[in-house]
Amino acid sequence: MLSGCDQASDDAKPAVQHDAAAHQNAAEGEHHGTEHHDATHGEQQQNSAPGETSGSDRQNAAVSEPQSWPRTLQTPKGVLTLQQAPKRIVSTSVTLTGTLLAINAPVIGSGATGRNSTVADEQGFFTQWSAVAKERQVKPLYVTEPNAEAIAAEAPDLIIIAATGGDSAIKLYDQLSTIAPTLVIDYGNKSWQQLALQLGDITGHENDAKAVIDRFEQRVQQVKQEITLPPQPVSALVYYEDGRGVNLWTPESAQGKLLTELGFSLAMPPADVHGGTSMGKRNDIIQLTGENMAAGLTGKTMILFSSDDETVQKVEANQFLVHLEPVSAKRVYSMGPDTFRLDYYSASNMLNSIERDFKAQ
Repeated sequence: MLSGCDQASDDAKPAVQHDAAAHQNAAEGEHHGTEHHDATHGEQQQNSAPGETSGSDRQNAAVSEPQSWPRTLQTPKGVLTLQQAPKRIVSTSVTLTGTLLAINAPVIGSGATGRNSTVADEQGFFTQWSAVAKERQVKPLYVTEPNAEAIAAEAPDLIIIAATGGDSAIKLYDQLSTIAPTLVIDYGNKSWQQLALQLGDITGHENDAKAVIDRFEQRVQQVKQEITLPPQPVSALVYYEDGRGVNLWTPESAQGKLLTELGFSLAMPPADVHGGTSMGKRNDIIQLTGENMAAGLTGKTMILFSSDDETVQKVEANQFLVHLEPVSAKRVYSMGPDTFRLDYYSASNMLNSIERDFKAQ
């Protein structure tokens, strides 16, 4: 299950085009197999989504006390021992960098994605946390293609690699592991909360991880109390750039779980409408293309992810969708371009969008 993996396939691009390498991971690997297992003894097996901390997460948050050093970690590459809490972390994954920043881990440098896009700033850092990265003087070490020399020049005491995906530097593992202890993390099967707990355990920032999760949960409850739900159920989706299909979020998706926690009901396609399977067996999305697109969108309200106001206009102008109730009634809402994959920052932005669009009068 790829609960945290919020991705359209390469041939089904979202209306807000993402050239961010990290946002290309799901099409490259549906579930990442057995080669790359979780890189810490704090692994969580059950997925939860932003705003929904799973039972195992809550248990860990309640009973896990900061451990002493050194710490020994089981990784896909064998046992890794950290003698002390890292002070100079290089993240080769722009996706992981956001969660490291959220737990106040000492990130000094990071890989970057394409600059000046709908999802990235002039440094190639995701817009939802680029201001935090600038404030903490995180250095962009390279754009897209991992550069071992640039990493080595920063003299890191811990290097973090994504197991798979467009922002993975796994092919440089052998080279990077001669520079500093190098840890492989699989983020594709975790919510950002699970990732925060795992990285907190690895870096010695357990309390920061728990605090940011608690803070987010408080914000979820605040927003829930302050909004009036639009007509239910809702179709939550990513609209393809070519206008010929959508990826519909299911209750198993990170986006779907957050909406559900806020009180929304998710509209699913009728039993006789079958979604596509080009991305393999997944339970976080349903692909709807061709005649199935309109037939599968049964919600009374439409909520667009990886989108902007222009996306809303495109949906409202789509001749195959104009007869649908959300379109004709002007109940189509955008959650912003950074909601393709939810981390603490983009999930918080999503809450802001929900509050803005549905705030009780």
